[in-house]
Amino acid sequence: MNFSIKKSDVIFKGIVFDIKVDQIEYDSGNAGVREVILHNGGAVVVPVTDEGKIIFVKQYRYPFNEWMYELPAGKLEKGEDPFICATRELTEETGYTSNNISKLGRIYTSPGFCDEILHIYLAENLIEGNHNREEGEFGMEVFEFTLDEIDKMIDDGKIVDSKSISGVYFYKNKNSK
Repeated sequence: MNFSIKKSDVIFKGIVFDIKVDQIEYDSGNAGVREVILHNGGAVVVPVTDEGKIIFVKQYRYPFNEWMYELPAGKLEKGEDPFICATRELTEETGYTSNNISKLGRIYTSPGFCDEILHIYLAENLIEGNHNREEGEFGMEVFEFTLDEIDKMIDDGKIVDSKSISGVYFYKNKNSK
């Protein structure tokens, strides 16, 4: 590290994230500013059916004003265990449960300005049930895709969500060993 923090202020406290601004000084004496989004992080689930298909949800994303195919995922509550979040989001968004959930890895979503960490889990031996969606998820649809279909959808720009692409990569990498 070639700098020191001279002042740090949280300038915005929101529902989903906070914003911190740090005034820094480099070892050279030059001043700088770092703006950081503070986020609790989240959990992502790669639900795999007994037939080897991966379950995706299609949901509306407000910032882009479009519907997107994504793996089930959700935001961590303050101090929440990511495994608990993954288990909750799997059922909430898809209706499935599983007694066979294991961690695949983690990703830093935007390390240049955000401290969000997403924990990625694999869910196998799925048990069908009823979803428990939140109000903003009512239009969500559930789909099952093969890995070949997912690869084509990524190539064609139909799957653009980075956490989903990362989750599929982790799953494929685990199975290639």
